[in-house]
Amino acid sequence: MGGQAVSRCSQIVAELRQRIETGQLAPGDRVPSTRAITREWGVAMATATKVLSELRREGMVRAVPGVGTVVAASSRPVRAARTPAPAAARPGRPSDASSVQAALTLGRIVGAAVTVADAEGLAALSMRRVAAELGVATMSLYRHVADKDDLLTRMMDGVMAGHPLPADPPEGWREAIELAARQLWDLFRRHPWLAPALSVTRPQLIISALPYSEWMLATLHAHGLDLRSAFTAHLTLLNYARGIAVNLEAEREAEAHSGLDSEEWMATQESALLATLGNGRFPALSRLATAGYDLDLDELFEFGLQRLLDGLASLLDETPAAERGPSSERLQGG
Repeated sequence: MGGQAVSRCSQIVAELRQRIETGQLAPGDRVPSTRAITREWGVAMATATKVLSELRREGMVRAVPGVGTVVAASSRPVRAARTPAPAAARPGRPSDASSVQAALTLGRIVGAAVTVADAEGLAALSMRRVAAELGVATMSLYRHVADKDDLLTRMMDGVMAGHPLPADPPEGWREAIELAARQLWDLFRRHPWLAPALSVTRPQLIISALPYSEWMLATLHAHGLDLRSAFTAHLTLLNYARGIAVNLEAEREAEAHSGLDSEEWMATQESALLATLGNGRFPALSRLATAGYDLDLDELFEFGLQRLLDGLASLLDETPAAERGPSSERLQGG
């Protein structure tokens, strides 16, 4: 990048920094995308990408998967890990190591683990990292949890318990299923590590997830599906939401390794893609690429959810009233 481009980049960074510091762009607000920067300042895509990278390096902005680059809660750079100060020097903590160990509870351990995973991702989670967050010895955690897998299960149980389904479900089956599915998606959004941690083929015993399964089963069974078919539908919806949500954690890891958010990374691939599509073999893809497509995971989730519910509606409508009930063998291969 030449000196003029570097100067232009610094100028744009300074202007956006001023917008953030003066409150024109508040924490959580989207900052101009790379495309918007190229249009507003008339610079090349490489310069626009450099601008956002510099603001992210300064801790002014952060990338949110499926949303874009937003103003960070603090203008100070976020450190990925920190070494705990001695227990006596940590505000609000007991003054000696033995008191710290005595104050250690399962709830504090799980809460610290969720904090680490939320902020730094599942790959950063370890017993040692959680102990550092709490300012205790690593071995002290094992008095409360058996191992990392046990801790992870308790983390999933804790976050799901914190967002229970309402006591009274909507009367309509579709509204009830939509509510549960969207609440699950919201949980995945709040905790990007949750989807990859949750296993469908080897399900963990998560007590607070049982009301969710019961909700789905009871709703679909009450409207004509046998329990096995209702459970198949439940797993289909669960794995659909989980399948989209695993991209949240994967995107966070990719951004950490590349230094580029998804929009910035796509910008680096644009010229190669257009060149590949320029031979005329893929006219529909070429038109779409030229017009542009902004991937939004929330919109993708909603689109697929409605199609799955349409399919369930068709299935429920096709079930003769005389065949509805526990004896139905629909979707059981017989």
